[in-house]
Amino acid sequence: MVKKKRLRLIAEMARKIRAYRELKSRPRESQKYALDYETMKRPLTGKMLPVLAWQDVRRESRLFSLLAGMRMFGIGRLFTRKSWLEDHTEPSYWQITKVKVDYMAENMDHGKAWGILTYKGKTEIEEKEVDKVMYHDWRLIPKHMEQQVKDFEPLPEPPVRYVHYPPLLRAMILAEYKKTHGAAMAKEPLLPLKRDVLLSKDYFRKQEQERQRSEGTAV
Repeated sequence: MVKKKRLRLIAEMARKIRAYRELKSRPRESQKYALDYETMKRPLTGKMLPVLAWQDVRRESRLFSLLAGMRMFGIGRLFTRKSWLEDHTEPSYWQITKVKVDYMAENMDHGKAWGILTYKGKTEIEEKEVDKVMYHDWRLIPKHMEQQVKDFEPLPEPPVRYVHYPPLLRAMILAEYKKTHGAAMAKEPLLPLKRDVLLSKDYFRKQEQERQRSEGTAV
């Protein structure tokens, strides 16, 4: 007979209680990313922010610092980042669709947000969670500029003409070049996707004639 497995109800309950206590003891987002603006340190860890970030921390805002003061927590509005404005000429922004606020935070300026991302003028289809909400570089796009930003049409991408060689073939080309010229190749070898010559019988016949002319006729 197969021995019946004993149900250890007390042990299972103890395991669940330990997991629950561990979950409750974890610091909340508002505690993890809390910041003392005078000392520029995180009270939870005692770590100081990099000096280069101090100016942005004092001048710019986190995403939930903006959402907390808006009607319906800014659902439907467009938000961009200072780094995107500096790095890209094409509009990059998030359109907020859902917000989960941490009501235990002092000013309700922590939580999670979801939205539709438009990056460099290209809008994604699926909704996803907004990342880096705790960064101090978020900005609200004014209402009168939203339609202008949405109407932007990105330029078509140029066709890909060259690709990198496979690693083994690339190593062979570089080794052959160094053996022939005595120096390393300055430019990265690239493989053209479109040939400028027509691979016909006349082409191969001319190649063979040139090879024989360079090598000479066997006696």
